[in-house]
Amino acid sequence: MAKALNAALADAMTAEAGVVVFGEDVGTLGGVFRITDGLTDRFGTGRCFDTPLAESGIAGMSVGMAINGMRPVIEMQFDAFAYPAFEQVASHIAKMRNRTRGALPLPIVIRIPYAGGIGGVEHHCDSSEAYYAHTPGLKVVTPATVTDAYLLLRAAIDSDDPVVFLEPKKLYFAKDRVDLDALREQYESGHGAGTSARAALESGGAAVARAGADATLIAYGPSLPTAMAAAAAAAEEGRSLEVVDVRTIVPFDDATVTESVRRTGRALVISEESGYASVASEIAARVQERCFHSLAGPVLRVTGFDIPYPAPKLEHHYLPSVDRILDAVDDLQWED
Repeated sequence: MAKALNAALADAMTAEAGVVVFGEDVGTLGGVFRITDGLTDRFGTGRCFDTPLAESGIAGMSVGMAINGMRPVIEMQFDAFAYPAFEQVASHIAKMRNRTRGALPLPIVIRIPYAGGIGGVEHHCDSSEAYYAHTPGLKVVTPATVTDAYLLLRAAIDSDDPVVFLEPKKLYFAKDRVDLDALREQYESGHGAGTSARAALESGGAAVARAGADATLIAYGPSLPTAMAAAAAAAEEGRSLEVVDVRTIVPFDDATVTESVRRTGRALVISEESGYASVASEIAARVQERCFHSLAGPVLRVTGFDIPYPAPKLEHHYLPSVDRILDAVDDLQWED
């Protein structure tokens, strides 16, 4: 996934001279996770450069650049480092297009390495998607596959709206066999997967990652591999679970999610964030409102706990696991 994201940035910078990448350690070092590796050497310090350790300054500078016709892609280095920039994001980046009646779109991508599973110390792991999803004017995207990492980042950079692009840290080195040249051609020609990625940023882009008949597991970003593993384990016990990858938290694809739940009759939402007032809560509410007469049981959630993100050696207790998911599946009222 790291290589796919790097390729997406390089291809976007090649395609559009106004795309600039900046943030803490993204230049000489190539980013903490090496996502921007080689971009400064290739495009120069005017288009990929390091900034001071000042997230509010990074976000604020991107506003001025976007107003003046550029397409800044900024990196917040770690999820919990981004909070000093939140005032800029919520008060200016999210509101500018509405405030100016569409005269000033802000094509800004805010890249945030996010969520857990890497044993990070305090402030280095958090699940902050609900803050951004609750802020009207922002699009919120999180890829779970190598292919989506490339396509969705390209689409985010091309969007005229600000996009919070949440990159699951524990999936940076997830591997898949992908023809990047073919993906690049599809995206830039506007065919196949390229059309789908662009549409996802406009109207939502959920996808069925695994077909099933008995219940629907709804997941995104770092939780998708866990949901897939749970579905595989359930199959060994004779239970067929469908897995839907949300992909775009905002805009949310109600149609794909509800079509699946209406067919299976049961739903379980999985995410790493704290459960109270979460994205998982919103998804559960939307499913219940739209699928009430098709449900055989309540919509359940498996999430992180309502505590500050735990110390590295304790995070395996906090994160959704296959066992926690299967236990919740057992509670989906299977008895008539």
